[in-house]
Amino acid sequence: MSRWNIKIYGIVQGVGFRPFVSRLAVSCHICGTVCNKGPYVEIDAEGTEADLEEFRQNLRNKAPERSSILKMDVQQLESNEKEPVFERFSIIESAREQGDIFVSPDIATCDKCREELFDPKNRRYLHPFINCTACGPRLTILDAMPYDRERTSMKEFPMCPECQEEYTTPDDRRYDAQPVCCNHCGPEVYLLGKETIRRDEAIKTVRRVLAQGGIAAIKGIGGFHLCCDATNEKAVARLRRLKHRPVKPFAVMMRNIESVHRSCRLEPGQEEVLTGHQKPILLLRKNQDAPLAPSIAPGNPKIGVMLPYTPIHMLLFDYPDGLSLPDALVMTSGNPAGAPICHNDQEAQEALAPLCDVILSHNRRIRLRADDTVMDWFEGKPYMIRRSRGFAPLPFIISPKMEGQVLGIGGELKNTFCLSRNGLFYPSPYIGDMSDLRTISALKDSVRLMEALLETRPVLVGCDLHPRYNTTAAARELGMPLFPVQHHYAHILSCMAENDIHTPVIGVSFDGTGYGGDGTIWGGEILAASCHTFRRLGSIEPFRQAGGDRSSREGWRIALALLYDLRGKEEAEKIAEKLQLCNPHEFSAMNFLLHHQINTVISTSAGRLFDAVSALLGIRRRSTFEGESAMSLQFAAEEWLDNHAEAPLKLQNPVLQQQKDRFLLPTGQLFSTLTTKRLAGEDSRALAYLFHIGIAQMIVSACREAREKTGLSTVALSGGVFQNLLLLKEAKQRLDRAGFRVLLHSQIPPNDGGLCLGQAMAALYHLSAAPS
Repeated sequence: MSRWNIKIYGIVQGVGFRPFVSRLAVSCHICGTVCNKGPYVEIDAEGTEADLEEFRQNLRNKAPERSSILKMDVQQLESNEKEPVFERFSIIESAREQGDIFVSPDIATCDKCREELFDPKNRRYLHPFINCTACGPRLTILDAMPYDRERTSMKEFPMCPECQEEYTTPDDRRYDAQPVCCNHCGPEVYLLGKETIRRDEAIKTVRRVLAQGGIAAIKGIGGFHLCCDATNEKAVARLRRLKHRPVKPFAVMMRNIESVHRSCRLEPGQEEVLTGHQKPILLLRKNQDAPLAPSIAPGNPKIGVMLPYTPIHMLLFDYPDGLSLPDALVMTSGNPAGAPICHNDQEAQEALAPLCDVILSHNRRIRLRADDTVMDWFEGKPYMIRRSRGFAPLPFIISPKMEGQVLGIGGELKNTFCLSRNGLFYPSPYIGDMSDLRTISALKDSVRLMEALLETRPVLVGCDLHPRYNTTAAARELGMPLFPVQHHYAHILSCMAENDIHTPVIGVSFDGTGYGGDGTIWGGEILAASCHTFRRLGSIEPFRQAGGDRSSREGWRIALALLYDLRGKEEAEKIAEKLQLCNPHEFSAMNFLLHHQINTVISTSAGRLFDAVSALLGIRRRSTFEGESAMSLQFAAEEWLDNHAEAPLKLQNPVLQQQKDRFLLPTGQLFSTLTTKRLAGEDSRALAYLFHIGIAQMIVSACREAREKTGLSTVALSGGVFQNLLLLKEAKQRLDRAGFRVLLHSQIPPNDGGLCLGQAMAALYHLSAAPS
């Protein structure tokens, strides 16, 4: 007989890995033990050489589908007569060890549990917290590693004898499933404020409210949702009024994949993502006859769709009480504007009670908030917009491995943070926008909890270069040294990190606004970037941004300032009047600001340029949510393109303007051309497409110039503007034809939700380069 010690690293906790190992060992005639050590699973295996080899191969080949084996170390032990001989194979108590840590994200309810949920003969019939080793909450209920029941929110719910038997029976699919419970011993649902209405009566009450056109708040895995009938225009419009959300799209949860096909057009591969174990919100093309309320996503050709991923969601759709609910429910984040998603009863009572008719809660504590993940689709695969539930905190592995522990605190908008531990980068679930004190508090709480889970103690914090950001203040309060990282450089580093690229690149960083460090606002930048530093090679043509914070929401202000400087005051006034860009009072106020240089900054923001063109073309004067004007501009261009397959619109190749410190993309000339064509009465949708083509051509010209200056031929495209898939496609195709290697995002957002990864990478490289 031989004895092997096997250490397995990766996502091997919270996914039924130890029960799998135990069953596999029995089938391979192996005796021994398996144990969680926190960073890894350790197996002591005893058997014949042939049986041990079969066991080793099957550990990889037959591993649970939710697991991910990153490394397996196998050591053959010398025989020692004093060592006990194993009589059977067993799971033994977990013990903590130092090393790399992998925490499983939350997993959507599996098909087998769904079948049991609606099986009247099953003892978990209609149980709102049904789960097994292949599904259920993980990260959001975890207090500490290793992942065992006593270190989760489920420690408050002792198992009944039946659940205990399943938990300890190797052949059972709930063997060693930490959140296992049933109707007799698990958490309970109840109506907040009416706690006497519990269990089935609580769910039936919420279903009646929804069926009658009401609004409900629902506590799920990572926080609360606000929910209403997505086919009822009156209900959706009321939710918009209460949440102060005029037109920003609502996410929709649909009963099943058949319902999705009735409302949306799916591309190859999208159904697999929708029905997979992560269940993200996926942005899908909407059918014209989709049976949804018009105000779900006004003016938007896409809707964000997800399938039910918890038993509570499934029961809302299909509880056997005789009521008929629609196939689609609005399922939007349960938070007031600017605040983080609510995750406990106190927050829900204070923030959500005024927004809904009933609150369905439960008594399983959420330890870490996790909003829904949102994905778009590009070149046949997901394109991340918001990385959270189901994905966080899966790490990005960067090679070569570097020692050190750092924190990337993230951006002011779409905040996530990132902890790095010895070359592994762990982005957090989505936190939110940092303009609200509640979100700042949630950020600090989440950092502390994630540090404990990952057993990491950062010694340096990567933060934004802007000295007055709330994230910078929050980082300072953590009591660690700060390492400021320029905003657009962090975007490029995040793209490099995701693609595990460590050689220098040409970075095209296009977004809204970021602190440039030279007293101006940056946002349309061409960089030569390495892991250690960057150089600004070029930018879009600077323009004046007048009106303070309002200018970031009101594109007409940027458009007027551009006209003012390109055509002069008198002509700008005439054009503004003819195109109804602004009224005389607004023009007079802007003229005063521009003439006296009051509340006016110099900007190279690509995002603000998109807003200005949207206003110029009469598409959207102002935004009610971030990116609205630019999105509308993209949709107008795509609408024109859908009806003009040959796309005959062309522009001359742009000529870059050489300055002392950098080259400039001639965006002012493009704006002027669009103005002339708009005044001539040309179709705004065609001009919207022309603008996208013009920017894509400028990006290629800029990259060619950068290649001449640096010899680099790899281009990284990052920043929130590259959520615009039309621009992304036009730029990438042209860069491909020009012989560039193009790096894109896929699993980390190009927007500010990805900044934390770039900040952490910059901080770790700085740490590794510092003298010891």
